[in-house]
Amino acid sequence: MKLKGKVKFVNKDKSLFFPTLRKRVDSYFATNNLSKSGNNKLLTKSIILLLLYLVPFALLLALKPGLGISLALWFIMGIGVAGVAMSVMHDANHGAFSKNKTLNYLMAHSVNLLGASAFNWKLQHNILHHTYTNVAEMDEDIDDIVFMRFSPHTKVKFFHKLQWAYAFLFYGLLTLYWVILKDFVQFFRYIRNGVNANSRAKNRVAFMKIVAFKVLYFFSILVAPTLLFGIPFLEVVLGFLLMHFVTGIILSTVFQLAHTVEGTSHPLPSESGTIENDWAIHQLNTTANFSRKSKLLSWYVGGLNFQVEHHLFPRISHVHYPAIADIVKDTAAEFDIPYLESETFFQAVRSHLATLHRFGRLQLPRLSEVMA
Repeated sequence: MKLKGKVKFVNKDKSLFFPTLRKRVDSYFATNNLSKSGNNKLLTKSIILLLLYLVPFALLLALKPGLGISLALWFIMGIGVAGVAMSVMHDANHGAFSKNKTLNYLMAHSVNLLGASAFNWKLQHNILHHTYTNVAEMDEDIDDIVFMRFSPHTKVKFFHKLQWAYAFLFYGLLTLYWVILKDFVQFFRYIRNGVNANSRAKNRVAFMKIVAFKVLYFFSILVAPTLLFGIPFLEVVLGFLLMHFVTGIILSTVFQLAHTVEGTSHPLPSESGTIENDWAIHQLNTTANFSRKSKLLSWYVGGLNFQVEHHLFPRISHVHYPAIADIVKDTAAEFDIPYLESETFFQAVRSHLATLHRFGRLQLPRLSEVMA
């Protein structure tokens, strides 16, 4: 991966799109006397989703049900922890959950309920993904991962032809990899490549926190149920794997539907490290919405079906995205900029699978073709 800051966006056409849009969005909040942060509805939803994760676990420990009911409770926990990640942790790590910094900090670390690190997530998501969306070697969300190819600019391998078929099986494994290994891999990678520019002392403390949180997580969810409550260890392991499989599929699918779908672009920087496009227009070219009319889906996924609005205004809480979406869409149309979206969730899934199918067969262009 290239060093942070090597790629720059150049607004060569001097587009006034984003200044105009930002003024209109600011006017909406001022006119309606609204804070851009979360509100009481978000706080209520956060409590519900946290309980959807914690209550089934408490029932497992207290009632020690049979295997069938036990696995059903682990399944619900997977739904709950995915909801917490999308609706609570995501806003908080962007500083959008609350104006109260302490509450924002606490909710940002709800990612520890997944066994993951908020420290690494901010570097990968807030800096790399949001700045360099769909730019190969900069946006880790489109890096090739074992059997998956998410970019047209990487080497295609023979098994990629079937990635559309096995994608969701692989997605189910991603949070398990995240909690066991990914945080450590990222931590040292970001120090080496300069994305993490903290001092050695700060990084030493950050690393100790990552280790401490993981020890606490694995003890609480894997060891304690057997050691303190007498639940068979194999049953706990099966439930744990099921929970992560459910969480992994939900999180991976929702995030992929925003960028790896038909219509989104994957621009490459020039040799001098520039992308000749306004950053905000780049976000619209590389990001898509889906099912934004579904209130239930929007509630659960934390507005991540409004990824266009989120990428343009990441410090605005997702509870406001439905209200500002028409402002964004109308302004984009005024400046003749495509506003990418799928009307339904299943249309977005089909578009994602079609893109995976295409990337699985799309060869890298030859040098002579690039230079022609």
